[in-house]
Amino acid sequence: MPGGRAQSSHESVIADIGDRALRYTQRLEPVGVVIGTGTLDDLDTHIEALLDRPELLIRGRQSNKLRFGVLYERAPNAAPGDEAWRTPLIAGLIAAEVEFRGPLRLSPAQNTLLAAQYETLATALTRAGLPAHAVRAWSGAVELHRRAKNAGAEDRCALALARARRYTAAPGWRRGVSIVSDLLCGYGYQPFRLLGWVVLQIIVCTALALLWAGNKPWSEVVYLGVLTFLNPLDPANAMGMAPQARILFAAEAWLGAVSMSVFFALLVRRWFRL
Repeated sequence: MPGGRAQSSHESVIADIGDRALRYTQRLEPVGVVIGTGTLDDLDTHIEALLDRPELLIRGRQSNKLRFGVLYERAPNAAPGDEAWRTPLIAGLIAAEVEFRGPLRLSPAQNTLLAAQYETLATALTRAGLPAHAVRAWSGAVELHRRAKNAGAEDRCALALARARRYTAAPGWRRGVSIVSDLLCGYGYQPFRLLGWVVLQIIVCTALALLWAGNKPWSEVVYLGVLTFLNPLDPANAMGMAPQARILFAAEAWLGAVSMSVFFALLVRRWFRL
């Protein structure tokens, strides 16, 4: 196919993406409203219609460049207040999905470039109040980094993906559990964060034990508070202390067993990529 005709076909695809993004954006809810899966189904309809276009079978001259670079450049510049200001973001996401799922196989260099574009789009989509669309973008980034065997980038994007999914959930106990998981260990992707909570648990339990020390020396109480977290002690060790101390040390021993088991499980999973 002559170069001018190929260029014209490519521009028509870009124009089609922009037109579909505009029509899709006009149907979106206002910022702050959680976008449902039904709306994303509409997005998939637009993407699948574009995948059928024969122009996507034409390989560009620069095989290591992304096909829709002009759309990716426009996306991060979307500013609240402009008319249809989220349209460039949606156009960028549609372009990335078409490029990712298109008929031509991406080169390793293109995979890396597209993963970076997905990350940029995901951040901008979150800022624009479109967390469900950000989930789609983070998912693409995770998959591309997995293909490239870039474990560090895959974990980083998977953590961002988990956080984006939290924002799509309605307020309630599920979101609360998700927040706790993030705070404790970053959804399992930051296991060493759990050690900070371990230290906090030991400090709190030791402080309570000092309140119920009775006639025991403070140094012995501190010793018991630290040691009990790793190894349950005999009830006789709490002799001379207030009755609540036995309950405290029993609870601390259970907390220690659970916390350390979870920590090592997450550590092994991270190190050996289970």
